Amino acid sequence: MTEKLRYRLLTGVDDRKFCERISAALDDGYELYGSPAATFNGESVIVAQALVLTDGKASSD
Repeated sequence: MTEKLRYRLLTGVDDRKFCERISAALDDGYELYGSPAATFNGESVIVAQALVLTDGKASSD
């Protein structure tokens, strides 16, 4: 099993798939860190959300 990173930044188009990725990370023990960021690339809204793992099971790499 690969150890989890303490910090992750998920980015993508603001759609159901992105929300599912965030939900999966939350189910995996991550917590939201800060507010999401959003921008428009001329076609879609692109979002970013930082997540942190605070349970002490993170990799030191």
